[in-house]
Amino acid sequence: MTEHTYDLVVIGSGIAGQTTATAAAEAGISVVLLEKTSVLGGSSAMSGGWFAFSGTEEQAAEDIQDSRDLFLQDLLELGKHHNDRALVEAYLEHQGETYRWLKEHGVVFREVEISSGQSTRRGHNTDIKSVLANLHRDFTSAGGRTLTDHQAIELLRDGEGTVTGVIVRTPQGDATFTGRLGVVLATGGFSRGTDLLKVFAPEQLAAIPYGGKGNTGDGLKMAWKLGAGMADMSFVSGTFGSHPETGEDFHELLTAFYMGAIVVNQHGKRFVDESLDYKTLGRVVLDQPGGLGFEIFDSKTRAKSHRGIPLKDIDTLEDIGHVHRADTLPELARMIGADPGALVATVERYNRATAGHEPDEMGRTSLCNGAGALEAIDSAPFYAYPAKSLMTTTYCGITIAPDTRVLDVNGTPIKGLHAVGEVTGGFHGAAYMTGSSLGKGAVFGHLLATRIAAAGRQAKPSPADVSRTAS
Repeated sequence: MTEHTYDLVVIGSGIAGQTTATAAAEAGISVVLLEKTSVLGGSSAMSGGWFAFSGTEEQAAEDIQDSRDLFLQDLLELGKHHNDRALVEAYLEHQGETYRWLKEHGVVFREVEISSGQSTRRGHNTDIKSVLANLHRDFTSAGGRTLTDHQAIELLRDGEGTVTGVIVRTPQGDATFTGRLGVVLATGGFSRGTDLLKVFAPEQLAAIPYGGKGNTGDGLKMAWKLGAGMADMSFVSGTFGSHPETGEDFHELLTAFYMGAIVVNQHGKRFVDESLDYKTLGRVVLDQPGGLGFEIFDSKTRAKSHRGIPLKDIDTLEDIGHVHRADTLPELARMIGADPGALVATVERYNRATAGHEPDEMGRTSLCNGAGALEAIDSAPFYAYPAKSLMTTTYCGITIAPDTRVLDVNGTPIKGLHAVGEVTGGFHGAAYMTGSSLGKGAVFGHLLATRIAAAGRQAKPSPADVSRTAS
């Protein structure tokens, strides 16, 4: 079996793995980046490109009021205080340096918006594919090595229980990769892992499968085998807002309900407070006929579309025929197969609530997480967007310390093993804030690389790749 030795072995090439690998390589650490599939980027490359940061230049330029304390409050309340507060505090402490590091690597945040779980405009949008490509370019320039079609299948430990490397299935046969300074799991969630979904969230098998093709839970299983703990496994849920015909080439997710829409079922009736986070909505919609909800809005909300910006791009969705348009609500109801009288009555009740004449039947008081005033749906033409729950990623996984060391079921670090990104649990708690997934991947990846670099400076320098074939 061929053996390779590096300072650091990073498994997975999404934002978490790529940030870790790039930052470590630039610090002079010899790094190999292993990717299971033939394409880099994982679920990150399929995402909408939102990062959750506070105290940024972009927020200041638009006089957006935000703070570390408000960010903390939003994360904990959204997570129903099931979050590991130490992880949340670590994120908030290191977000600024990660934000600046990303900008130093050419990242441009083109939009700052409010979205799921946020009480102010905190979502920073960028072209995520360009971000990943640029970071990988810088990784390669710094001497990092990338190997695709390399699937990690088993972690290796020495006699003292320290993780020293990993067995990898390659096109040339199995090989071992040793990491002098450690092994990093950045393998993503298990949105494609039917076996794990059957165990932890069988109801989510009804959601549209999405996420990186390699996201079958490999890293979680390898760490689990070594006794790693797990967190947030009971909160797995898809994300509401994707058309039933959503494909893998285009990130189709519309949150018009945060812009003024309501959501109704096939009977033309509402069934949830639309201001809640879209992970909760994704869980609730599965109980509706066909697992389907329709985002209903008028011309005022339609005018808020921002072409090219995920979550807000009604223009493109209408261009491809996924948005229904009608001059009257009864006509719109017939187009989507709902009862015209029921839809009209639903909208009328909602409009009375927006005017303050009666409480909202679903308890809704804002557009998104306590922010934004409700507006009547009364300006023709009217629109409907059919949407289901999309299983993008699982937002749960193995337990880690704030410094990214993997913890076993007793809370003791498993020496030599680190984890970042969606393979980890504990950060989100019960629900997910827009931008906190890419955000935690970058923040904890950068934090880990900084710590590994400090450890590497104390280690004796050695060749980047020492390879040999076992006899």
